[in-house]
Amino acid sequence: MDTIINVIHVIAALSLILTVLLQAGKGAAMGSGLGAGSSQTMFGSSGAGNFLTKLTTGIAILFMVTSLTLAVFSTQKKSSSLIQGVEEPVQKQGSPNSADNTSK
Repeated sequence: MDTIINVIHVIAALSLILTVLLQAGKGAAMGSGLGAGSSQTMFGSSGAGNFLTKLTTGIAILFMVTSLTLAVFSTQKKSSSLIQGVEEPVQKQGSPNSADNTSK
């Protein structure tokens, strides 16, 4: 389940980047209105504002839902250790290098 949501999250992130980059900026219409260059008529004379705005909103909502879902899943996981069941060695009373100091 976690892997599926991760894949959907990455696809939503890439799609969101793509749809934002496809949209024309606010100043793009100024140049075409004054006759400097041709206007972008790929999506018609009104532009792609309405379709791309709705698509961006939908993808952003999907991205936020998957973000919240992944956050909830990550808090519910129990932390585990790779070395469970390994006990620490008991240290002796006294200095740890006492055997090395007596041989000199």
